[in-house]
Amino acid sequence: MGLKIENVSKSYGTKKVVDNINLELNKPGAFGLLGTNGAGKTTTIRMILGILKKDEGKISWNGKEVERKSVNFGYLPEERGIYPKTKIYTQLMYFAKLKGMTEQLADEKIKYWMKKLEVEEYMDMTAEKLSKGNQQKIQFITAIVHNPELIVLDEPFSGLDPVNTEIIRNVILELVKEGKYIIMSAHQMSVVEEFCTDILILNKGKTVLQGNLDDIKNGYKANRLDISINEEDTKKENVKDYIKSQGLEILLQKDNNYEIKISQEEDGYKLFEILAKNNIKVNKFEIKKPSLHDIFIEKVGE
Repeated sequence: MGLKIENVSKSYGTKKVVDNINLELNKPGAFGLLGTNGAGKTTTIRMILGILKKDEGKISWNGKEVERKSVNFGYLPEERGIYPKTKIYTQLMYFAKLKGMTEQLADEKIKYWMKKLEVEEYMDMTAEKLSKGNQQKIQFITAIVHNPELIVLDEPFSGLDPVNTEIIRNVILELVKEGKYIIMSAHQMSVVEEFCTDILILNKGKTVLQGNLDDIKNGYKANRLDISINEEDTKKENVKDYIKSQGLEILLQKDNNYEIKISQEEDGYKLFEILAKNNIKVNKFEIKKPSLHDIFIEKVGE
């Protein structure tokens, strides 16, 4: 049955930070919870986890009201939540036992995840001696070591270099394949597009957009054209002239690559025809619909 949020609100004094939101995760997979800073994401997450009490509405997991003691959830907060002066193994064991794991099982899982995330060498070190990225990986282990049913990841790639980003990325994909329910909050829209099938965007505590990501994007018309020109075929000035002759705007140019604003797909095909007639070889031609980044800016950009 999954997670269900019905008409949930939360206020601090006279300020309503979450205003009557509804959300349903009825099948495993990754769900994107998005919004600007102060939009109500963290408050929503903490209510889902039972850390904060809601003022109105209902939050249930598999048909039962969520209570902090009765749910098997994992949480990776945006803020660091590990103890700087404590050895890594010691605090991972502590967190695992808090989640009800036996010492034997916890030891097995801690060693498994530390090896998988390539942090075995830090087992007997204190957290303060680790880099920001490795601290993030340790904190990630605390969120999943007890095999939770629902995992909440708030900025999971914060502080990670490309190599470690790929390690965490593969683990998240594995968790999805295993049938986990994952709520992901991130400011990098490309991350959300890669993992999440459904999204909810909050702005000032209110839902401004919600639904299947593919359906949302398909509801928009194409608005960009990416082309790459063979450098030997023409001068850059000539390409710009052809683009401008069609009343089109160049959004970005890098070397012989152009990102062009269009109002409809036909604009792109007309430009392609003109370039071809003038013997300009187009190595890449791609008409694009708005990205999640574009949609996000449209909904909350003000």
